[in-house]
Amino acid sequence: MDYLQIMIFHHINVDGDFHFKSNLVSEFRVDQSISHNGVCLTVVDISEDIYVVTAINETLNKSNLGELEIGDSVNIERSMLANGRLDGHIVQGHVDQTGICETISEQGGSFLMTFKYTSSDNITVEKGSICINGISLTVVNSKESSFSVAIIPYTWENTNLKDVKIGGCVNLEFDILGKYISKLFSKS
Repeated sequence: MDYLQIMIFHHINVDGDFHFKSNLVSEFRVDQSISHNGVCLTVVDISEDIYVVTAINETLNKSNLGELEIGDSVNIERSMLANGRLDGHIVQGHVDQTGICETISEQGGSFLMTFKYTSSDNITVEKGSICINGISLTVVNSKESSFSVAIIPYTWENTNLKDVKIGGCVNLEFDILGKYISKLFSKS
């Protein structure tokens, strides 16, 4: 069973262990990989309705996980089974960098969100794919260091995108095919 659900951040200890409260803990197991705002983390401990994952410095430096506060909503999703349908684009759970929300505009029930990011080898293309906080989305406007996405009401209500504010930090995972193509061209 694949799903995207919002979990509540419980606390972090000095070892980089993040504790999340979830009514789905009974479905998890130690050593299982679960995406947290698009960051693939391994379950290292389970106790009642709390499970624990560990984030290393590399993860904290490239993601927004270090900015979580107690009570924050976090999108979680289990790994796709190899025999399942691919509903979206290929998402690895390897966040490339963070982005900052520049604008949010309501558009007849849907929302248009624009994000900027530090220039890098990462690129977006119109009608291409981007992953924001673990949510597979389609780019509707692509510029050199920014892009926009349109959010349908269902995604808005069932993910933590509704909690993102202008100036807020999100995790970005760029399209894997685009990353490979960009790398090939940079070698030429």
